[in-house]
Amino acid sequence: MNIKLSELIIIPIVIALVWVGFRWYRQPGVTSGTPAPEFAGQLASGDSLRLSDLRGQWVLLDFWGSWCAPCRQSNPQLRRLYDRYHGAKFTKGEDFTILSVGIESSKEAWLAAIEKDGLIWPHHVSDLSRFNDHVAALYGIKEVPTTILVNPDGHILGINMDYDNVNAQLSRFLLKEEVQ
Repeated sequence: MNIKLSELIIIPIVIALVWVGFRWYRQPGVTSGTPAPEFAGQLASGDSLRLSDLRGQWVLLDFWGSWCAPCRQSNPQLRRLYDRYHGAKFTKGEDFTILSVGIESSKEAWLAAIEKDGLIWPHHVSDLSRFNDHVAALYGIKEVPTTILVNPDGHILGINMDYDNVNAQLSRFLLKEEVQ
């Protein structure tokens, strides 16, 4: 088998381009440091919630699905963040909350997953149209789970930060008496 030098060069270039394209495609359509796009969503209770209703708080937007195994596996970490920081006193901002955006088609499955996984925060929205959800489209969400940390001024601080990074960011702004 005789492989030409040009083939040895072209193959890694093609692989690299595919990898870069895939990584680019997976990125949400928003960037850190920019204002979080405003939206209104329908809560599981039927009431409406606007992102701006939470201005002044640290908000972790969590795009997830009841059908998504990695999403469900990350829910205990979200619960730990909520338990740790909800009600805490910060040097900047009044509080911390999570706003979960369900990429769903079944309200029953969505509500059952919220209950089963112990997602006790009050902010769960979905228009039950999966990835055609207007909030997911506004943020350019192409895969779940995706998380976006929004600071109290309404700017995106981080995208797809893991538990340790979100914890570190929030810890930086805790009042000294809150640090344990």
